[in-house]
Amino acid sequence: MWDTSEYRGRYNGVVGSATVQQVTRKNSEAWRSFFALKEKGECANPPSYWGNEEDGRELRTYIRCNQYTIQWSKRSRLEIPVGQELKDEYGLGYHERLRLEVRGNPKWDGKQGRLELEYDEVSDTFRAFQPVTVPDSRLDSPLASHEAALDVGANNLVACSTTTGNQYLYDGRELFGRFRETTDEIARLQSKLREGRYSSKRIRRLYRQRTKRRDHAQNALVRALVERLYDEGVATVYVGDLTDILETHWSVRVNEKTHNFWAFKKFVHRLACVCEEYGISLEAESEAWTSQTCPECGDHDATIRHGETLTCPCGFEGHADLTASETFLRENSDCEVRPMARPVRFEWDDHGWSGKPHPHESPKEVRTNPQVASVGR
Repeated sequence: MWDTSEYRGRYNGVVGSATVQQVTRKNSEAWRSFFALKEKGECANPPSYWGNEEDGRELRTYIRCNQYTIQWSKRSRLEIPVGQELKDEYGLGYHERLRLEVRGNPKWDGKQGRLELEYDEVSDTFRAFQPVTVPDSRLDSPLASHEAALDVGANNLVACSTTTGNQYLYDGRELFGRFRETTDEIARLQSKLREGRYSSKRIRRLYRQRTKRRDHAQNALVRALVERLYDEGVATVYVGDLTDILETHWSVRVNEKTHNFWAFKKFVHRLACVCEEYGISLEAESEAWTSQTCPECGDHDATIRHGETLTCPCGFEGHADLTASETFLRENSDCEVRPMARPVRFEWDDHGWSGKPHPHESPKEVRTNPQVASVGR
């Protein structure tokens, strides 16, 4: 698709010819996908640099499936090829490969695919992503046929209700507060740049930190929630299609939280991937008016929301986000929905989602066992 001889000559001696081939092939795949979409008449943007203008470029590479080995044990190790220049620099023999210690607990094993290595600047860590091919027969199957619905929000990132009568609430206020602090610091630094400049090394690093923190919390939330729902026997999860709702019913600040901070589309994509692992079906449905609808009388015109509380002239009073997820569930599920138990509230502690004491805890809410929710299986 383009002449890569210059890059092969420049990098073969550093990373090896097979790795140069994989990186150029990855770029070719992106361009082929772009042209295929254009031929179908679909709207598509040309491939861009890895990363983005705000966060900067991402440092990553790709290793061909037959060019690396991983041995899992108490001292797991990864071996990857490098070019002759690096072999000479680090005293490696002609047939030797670079050996690295790795940590992890992979859920799947099977035919290994192309390995992706990415540098996480926030934690100063290299992360490895290994796709494997497994037969459908090895995928998990739902333990029962229960259903769940998610209300993705602002202060509370996810409110979940299940037909078994359980409710879960993932509090995101502290997370968003840190996100806003970083955003304000970025704005302060940008205001001090000389005319004509829009970024700096410090600003780009803050953008990357902000994104990595959010993604880490999001991935941990999805993993912990789906594992919990799987153990509960949930076979179908409903998530809201916010395309029209965001512009119509939500404030600018709430939109900022859901679009910029929470990255709703990315969340749904990650949710779909993890649900697939467990054989759980994910369905996107309209959740219009669910956050304003009274579960007792069905009215949505006279209800009033005060912070996290939804009240109705009929006398109903309840947690707004949990009520919305329950209403969303009842509107879409054909299963019997059991009476809801006291909800479980989770908070983020930079490592996992865990239950912690709340000074103004609702009498209808119960803290979890003070253990970090699992983020891996």
